Amino acid sequence: MSSLSLSPTPADLSITPRDMRFGREDKQGRWWLNGDPIASAFHTALSVTFPRGEAMFIEAVKAHRGGVPDKLAREIRAFTQQEVIHSREHVVFNKKAAEAGYDLSELEADVNQVLDLIKQRPQIVNLMATIALEHYTAMMASVMLRDESMYAGAEPEWAALWKWHAIEEIEHKGVAYDTWLHATKDWSRFKRWRAKSIMMLLVTSRFWPKRIKGMKNLLKQDGLTGWRVTARIWWYLLGSPGVLRKSFLPWLSYFLPGFHPWNHDDRALIQKYESDYVDAVMPTLASGPDMVAAAA
Repeated sequence: MSSLSLSPTPADLSITPRDMRFGREDKQGRWWLNGDPIASAFHTALSVTFPRGEAMFIEAVKAHRGGVPDKLAREIRAFTQQEVIHSREHVVFNKKAAEAGYDLSELEADVNQVLDLIKQRPQIVNLMATIALEHYTAMMASVMLRDESMYAGAEPEWAALWKWHAIEEIEHKGVAYDTWLHATKDWSRFKRWRAKSIMMLLVTSRFWPKRIKGMKNLLKQDGLTGWRVTARIWWYLLGSPGVLRKSFLPWLSYFLPGFHPWNHDDRALIQKYESDYVDAVMPTLASGPDMVAAAA
């Protein structure tokens, strides 16, 4: 029996693209998240990674979709559709940050450098990077939705964007991983574990330093520098709300034998918020070009 046939992805899971548009007519405050420069900088630094990052995820998954079971093929189409719309909305979010006066060029150059390096590697390496980064997005999405205070006092459009993005990241958190199981079906369990574990360690060694560097860049543009600012960044990550601290055990679970994103079923978090976006539910489209046209 193949590893994919034993996948704990729920049989009744519905991956539902929701065609939301946020903040087209709104301005974005520099400290849009409750007047907190640290929280605002964290989200903006993260948002800069999404347009190109999610395009890479799509390419990596689609490169390995040949011969997948029908259910996974449908999930890949829905995953792709969701990611295209996420990228579109974060392009808008990032544009609004630039209009608020932030120079994002250094952050964008960092993202481009990493992704250009990844694209030079074999497609299976891109898929390994994708499953690691998708685990990161799912971990942080869970933290964001569990903490009722995370977006308290935020500008409403941007709070809604991040909650919408988070529920869809949880919803499709197993798609890239199931694609990986299919693509490596002829590998031994040890080879698969070793490869994905090494990649997660490499991704982690870059992920947090790059986000902190991006936050410091944005905060410097607000005249906020020095050890006190660095301490506040680390308090945000490790203290309150503790995004990094709360992600540690889920991150560690990635290295366990038998790991799968759906070993922990947190669809209750989706149900908590999905009614806010029900009017934007889209049908799953059949092909890439059609999908892109509909999402434009």
